Amino acid sequence: MPEFFFHLPFVTAALLVIGSLGCYSLIGLAVTRRWILPRLAIQPEDSDFTSALVQAVMVFYGLAVALVAVSVWETHAEVSGLVSEEASRIAGVYRDVSGYPEPIRSELRGELLGYTNYLIDEAWPLRSEGKKATRGVEWMNRFQASLSSFEPVTEGQKCLHGEALAAYNRLIEARRLRLDAMDTKLPSELWFIVNFGACISLASTFFFKVADFRLHAILVLLLSIFVGLVISMILAFDQPFLGDLGISSEPYRVLRDQLMTR
Repeated sequence: MPEFFFHLPFVTAALLVIGSLGCYSLIGLAVTRRWILPRLAIQPEDSDFTSALVQAVMVFYGLAVALVAVSVWETHAEVSGLVSEEASRIAGVYRDVSGYPEPIRSELRGELLGYTNYLIDEAWPLRSEGKKATRGVEWMNRFQASLSSFEPVTEGQKCLHGEALAAYNRLIEARRLRLDAMDTKLPSELWFIVNFGACISLASTFFFKVADFRLHAILVLLLSIFVGLVISMILAFDQPFLGDLGISSEPYRVLRDQLMTR
C-alpha cells in the first residue's frame, strides 16, 4: 500500500480505497460485458461452474484477508500494551527515586519528567509523521549517569538503590520493545496479495450472464464496497503509530499529570 495512505484521515483513506475498487468493478464489468462475454460461447449450464468457481475464489480470499486482519489487530493491541508498559515502568522508577535524598532526588525526577515530556511533545508528533525521534537515548543516558553516581550510605538506601537499578533495567527493556515495535507493518508483498486478490475476486463476478446490467452492476458494486471496508480496516491498524487510529501518547500524559506534576 502506498505510504501516503497511512497519513490520510481514516475516512478519506477508506473512501479512496472503496472508490478505487468501485470504479474498477464498474469499468471492468462494463468492458467485460461489452467486449469479452459476446466472444465467449457461454451456455446456461455454465453458470453452475462459474458460481462454484466464484465461491471458491471468495472463500480463499476471505480466509486470507481474515487472517491478515486478525494479525494486524492483534499486533496493534500488543503494541498498545507495550506503550502502556513503558509508561508503567517510568512510574515505577519515578516512585523509587522519590525516596532518594536531596539533591539527587530532584535531579533524577527531573530527568524522568524531561524524558516523559520528550515522548509526548517530540517523539510522538514525529512518529505520527513517519519520522524517527532519536533524542530519547540522551535522556536515558543522563538519567543512568545520575543514578549510577549515587553512593548509598545506610542499609535502607542500599536496598532502595538496588530496587531503583532493577526498575531502571526493566524500563530500558520496555523502551527497547516499544522502539522495535514502532516499525511494525505488513510487508509490501502481503499488501500486493491483498490488493491483487481483491481485483481477482471482483473480476470473477464479471462473467455471469445477468440480463439487466443495472442489477449486475449493483451487486458487484456492493461486493466491492464490502471488500474495500475490510481492506480499509487492515490499512487503519497496519502501522500502529500512524493515522487517526494510531496509538496515542495518552498513557504518558496521564502519568505526567497524575504523578509527576502534582
